[in-house]
Amino acid sequence: MTHSYTSDDKSALQAISDAQRIAFAPIIFQATVALRELGVLACLDSKRRSGATADEVAEECAISLYGAKVLLDASLSIGLVWQREAHYVLAKTGHFILHDPMTNINLDFNRDFCYQGVAALTESIRSGKPEGLKVFGDWPTLYPGLSSLPEPARSSWFAFDHYYSDHAYPEVLPLVFERPITRLLDIGGNTGKWALACIEQDPAVRVTVADLPQQLSLMKDNIASHSDKERIDDYAIDWLDEQQTPPAGAEAIWMSQFLDCFSPAQILSILRRVAKVMESNTRLFIMETLWDRQPQEAGALSLNCTSLYFTAMANGNSRMYAADELVSLIEQAGLRVSHQHDRLGRGHTLLVCERAGQSSW
Repeated sequence: MTHSYTSDDKSALQAISDAQRIAFAPIIFQATVALRELGVLACLDSKRRSGATADEVAEECAISLYGAKVLLDASLSIGLVWQREAHYVLAKTGHFILHDPMTNINLDFNRDFCYQGVAALTESIRSGKPEGLKVFGDWPTLYPGLSSLPEPARSSWFAFDHYYSDHAYPEVLPLVFERPITRLLDIGGNTGKWALACIEQDPAVRVTVADLPQQLSLMKDNIASHSDKERIDDYAIDWLDEQQTPPAGAEAIWMSQFLDCFSPAQILSILRRVAKVMESNTRLFIMETLWDRQPQEAGALSLNCTSLYFTAMANGNSRMYAADELVSLIEQAGLRVSHQHDRLGRGHTLLVCERAGQSSW
């Protein structure tokens, strides 16, 4: 990472300016959403050379001149537009708000799923429970309620969850299938996207998806039309119940964005149970977005803020981990990391693990 967290080299003027941006962050966010949803950014994008006056924006977007002016003037301070005399011109940041898929997925996730509930962050820190989840339902954690989320929260959550892992799959699949696999255990398989990618990658592999019953129902619906769905099995398990164990016999075990859904103590329990069913030739593949392995500061910021989503909205006790934290838990479970692949997809790390004492492949 290029950013250093070991000093405070801001000037007092920069520091107080940043403090004001934080103080008004909720309004900045909602103004940005309004500029996108009302078509103001699209209007300026269509006139990127000349820009547009407030009157022109008001007419094209079918909003009042007052509405156009308060949004446009705010967008100057936010940094989404700049001004050439009486004309407003779309800035680079405004372009990315309008066109960048990752930015829009993050924006929708925070607008549709997080915005109301994260107001309970302080109480969640105090209680250790996802107090903000009460906005959507009375579940102890988010995961049993995923299939019951209302729209658009449900679609925005799944889009956010899938976007990052999906971009890593093309790079990761050759690493997983470098050696022949006949049986793969997909822990926390969610909607079955990884399982489908595996059976399409290798016609000899059979995949077992281990997840909560509610998630397995979604998975079955998602794979129902696939011609090789018979090669995907399901295994119901609640990892919070320490008496429940995964099935044995897999040559490869896969966890993608799974361990970040649990506290360190829960992760250790899960890894120890997984280690017990691993044979001498079994490899455990753990793919995570580790916040201290991001090439850009924006990546680290996004992940550390996602940790607060876990606090207020998901389960109250998990987070996006740093590499050393996760590797330490892996080693405490009697496993070792034989290979580490950073910067896969949109900032993923793949940890290839085996039982301690086994020779590296």
